[in-house]
Amino acid sequence: MQAVLDQLGKLGGKPIDTLEPAEARKQPSPTDAVKALITSQGKTPTPEAVGKVENRTFPGPGGAVPVRIYTPAAAADAGGARPVVLYIHGGGWVIADLDTYDASPRAIANAANAIVVSTHYRQAPEHKFPAAHDDTLAAYKWVLANAASFGGDPKRVAVVGESAGGNMAANIALAARDQKLQAPVHQVLVYPVASASMDTLSYTENAKAKPLNKPMMQWFAKHYLPASESGTDPRISLVQRTDLKGLAPATVVLAQIDPLRSEGERYGEALRAAGVPVTIKSYDGVAHEFFGMGAVVDKAKQAQQLVGQQLKSAFQSSATSQATTPAKGETTPAALIGT
Repeated sequence: MQAVLDQLGKLGGKPIDTLEPAEARKQPSPTDAVKALITSQGKTPTPEAVGKVENRTFPGPGGAVPVRIYTPAAAADAGGARPVVLYIHGGGWVIADLDTYDASPRAIANAANAIVVSTHYRQAPEHKFPAAHDDTLAAYKWVLANAASFGGDPKRVAVVGESAGGNMAANIALAARDQKLQAPVHQVLVYPVASASMDTLSYTENAKAKPLNKPMMQWFAKHYLPASESGTDPRISLVQRTDLKGLAPATVVLAQIDPLRSEGERYGEALRAAGVPVTIKSYDGVAHEFFGMGAVVDKAKQAQQLVGQQLKSAFQSSATSQATTPAKGETTPAALIGT
């Protein structure tokens, strides 16, 4: 992890919070630092192999939204349609894109043996809150309606998000319940934004951390939230919600060196208190953005494998439930009752 951060420093990027968004989007990213580290070791940085990658768009609320569909090379478990993961990248709703966050969906596709649809979304300040939230919910609805067109099983769909994407993945689980949509079989929240408060223990400990710190989070909030919005909207301040019952089971992945750690812990515990099955795993010695660094950071690989196992289990449970639930007008065979 330190080697990645050292490489990030050597790339000479300017502090994001001192820049205009257009310039911030051009700065070296942690992804660039991983590639630089691999190159410094005399190796060629190459993406983790998957079976197929396809770029498409879907009609979002504000126009066409880019998505990238990753299909693993391994055979589908049942030889038929594969389960599907909607993946939502981070970047504080302002920076980053499908290329910046290419490693995570590749790793998830292989670890979960699932098709991963990585979605982009409108970004701030050009598009203020809730534009990105609206786009990612539309992406979920599009996946449910179109999974079969790319070999996916529309009955087995999960959501995964990192950072700002983790916030939006959590909101999809909430919206699915409230709008009576098909619920995701699982929600994976990787160091999610879950509060507008910046006075937590982890913010104090990591106020000047890299690659994410308090000034950057203040900068992201300034650009995404309208002037009239303090961050108290329940879609931003997830930890303040009292209506978490009945949501999809969750896995919350956290990093020690991260301002967002405390709010992720708090949201995970709030889900658990509401009766939602939750696994919370915090990884020591790693920083925000570590999850996609499996090529060079061992704990990233461990986190990816955990997420893969959680998703596989959820997909299997869903498949079993479908197989044992009779269609309307059918009778459940006696041999299956109680299994």
